[in-house]
Amino acid sequence: MGGHEFDVNGTRTVYDGAIITLRVDDVAMPGGRIAEREVVEHFGAVAILARDENRRIAMVRQYRHPIGRRLLELPAGLLDQDGEAPLTAAQRELAEEADLAADTWHVLVDLALSPGFTDEALRLYLAEDLHDLDEAERVDEEADMEVEWVSLDDAVAMVLAGEIVNATSVAGILAASAAERSGIGLRRVDAPWADEPTALRDRRRRS
Repeated sequence: MGGHEFDVNGTRTVYDGAIITLRVDDVAMPGGRIAEREVVEHFGAVAILARDENRRIAMVRQYRHPIGRRLLELPAGLLDQDGEAPLTAAQRELAEEADLAADTWHVLVDLALSPGFTDEALRLYLAEDLHDLDEAERVDEEADMEVEWVSLDDAVAMVLAGEIVNATSVAGILAASAAERSGIGLRRVDAPWADEPTALRDRRRRS
């Protein structure tokens, strides 16, 4: 394990948008060189693999403008409400996107989504003992969103066939399948989350 401390000698904000901020840090490299590192600050997010008693999981088919098509994904959303705990956000997103609530929750997996350039991280929950809620009001892309129930085995097959490509959904589906087959216990919802992003939320509080 390397022992170098990558100290930040300076930083500047290049872009400050609605859901991301781009900053450039001057970072001390081994050997004494100072290198610029672009960092995309992100609110962070939560996602939910909601599984019913028949091993079906609730998925949503949603339009994603950057790639110009609809993707089959797990319900998910940003941690962009000040002071909202990740579990509370997950419960809210499951209700808003899939009209579902769950009585049993566990942490399924934590993800650092692209740590080469962004602090974006996501906590993915397993939600079970489901029950239906009244249909939520949806706007923008979510107004066009549809809920689909897919068996866990079929979802794994769709991942391997390239039909489910959303990184969060791929990770959640394969993690749920692996946990089920191995019998490895899942973490409690209050398990520490070492990489939960805070820079953008702190920035918004200061502004």
